[in-house]
Amino acid sequence: MTGSSRRILVVGGGVIGAACSHELARRGYQVTVIEKGRWGSACSHGNCGLICPSHVLPLTEPGSVSKTIASLLKGNSPFSIRPRFDPRLWKWLWRFSRRCRHDLMLDAARVRMPLLERSLQSYGEMVEAGILDCEWEARGSLYIYRDQKQLDKFAVTAGILEQEFDLFPELLDGDQLQAMEPALKPGLAGAWYFPDDVHVRPDRLLASWRTYLQKQGVQILENHELKKLVKEQGRVVAAVAGEKEIDVDGVVVATGALTPLLARELGCRLPIQPGKGYSITMPRPKPCPSLPLLFVDEKVVVTPMQSGYRLGSMMELNGYDTRIKPRRLQLLRRAAEKYLPVPYCDPVEEEWYGWRPMTSDGVPFIDRLPGLENAWVAAGHNMLGLSMAPATGSLVAELVDGAEPSIDPAPYRIVRG
Repeated sequence: MTGSSRRILVVGGGVIGAACSHELARRGYQVTVIEKGRWGSACSHGNCGLICPSHVLPLTEPGSVSKTIASLLKGNSPFSIRPRFDPRLWKWLWRFSRRCRHDLMLDAARVRMPLLERSLQSYGEMVEAGILDCEWEARGSLYIYRDQKQLDKFAVTAGILEQEFDLFPELLDGDQLQAMEPALKPGLAGAWYFPDDVHVRPDRLLASWRTYLQKQGVQILENHELKKLVKEQGRVVAAVAGEKEIDVDGVVVATGALTPLLARELGCRLPIQPGKGYSITMPRPKPCPSLPLLFVDEKVVVTPMQSGYRLGSMMELNGYDTRIKPRRLQLLRRAAEKYLPVPYCDPVEEEWYGWRPMTSDGVPFIDRLPGLENAWVAAGHNMLGLSMAPATGSLVAELVDGAEPSIDPAPYRIVRG
């Protein structure tokens, strides 16, 4: 876009919308953000705050389907799916099952890694420049095991991460783990330490990012839900949000798991399923872990933040369910009890849920919307929206600007194999 065509509307006030707004404003665009609720209040708010290259491999590892079915039969699975007639869900599950092959898993990981690497670098630069105030802690993370066989088995995955992605996890036996993290119970089998992972407090990251964006002239309109895109000859010329009509020269849709609900306005329905996760935020216990802990068997994460402490996990493919289920929160607590002598601390500050935008191949959509010359989408980042946001924003701004992309956009197209 050149000349006077510089008014961009970003739909969605989460971390992906913030990153897109940041990069577009940096390139001189007049950016307005509309958010149906409060800025940073959805999935970007209560997640575990990990910026984690260690999560480069998608969920589509070989055997994932059989493992998930087995865990569901136990009754205490972190995964949950409510049986119902939902053709789109079943089609998504079928596509997911077809992707559970070693070669396809690595293909997906190879196109996730550029977003992870560049985002980690960009975050570091923004923190150093004072743009973001987010309790940045570059201490790494621990993947913890109670079972020796499972700990040893991960060595195969560690080899893949080293060979394919230049990630170098370090194996710790039980004694080494206890020395590194004394807050854990003794007697655990060990852990794999990922030194490159970072953790932050995501709500503070979004709050500081908002302050910076507004200083750069970005207009943020909360409680403005997109109702209609006004189109003329294959272009979006305006958007109706709330009672307001906004003239635009271009639109970027960054609405996460809610994106399929906008299918009518976007002209296509992206195959994204809302994957519901939970977290509990509370004061730091004593003793408190010094770095994030992933309890591999339970798929539960503990994040020690400078101003608090968070337990998070679960994956529910139950549609847009808005209930906070006490049983799911209890599973978080019980998992922490197995590993930590002081697993949590009262009073609870917040019990939270959010819908992650899950794609069947683990790869986000970053592309121009079909049939619209000046509309783009950035959604479907699975559980890695925070980890991939800055690089996504850069790629979106390059696509809008017609510039040479710094990352090959082909793998993120809406239509792909």
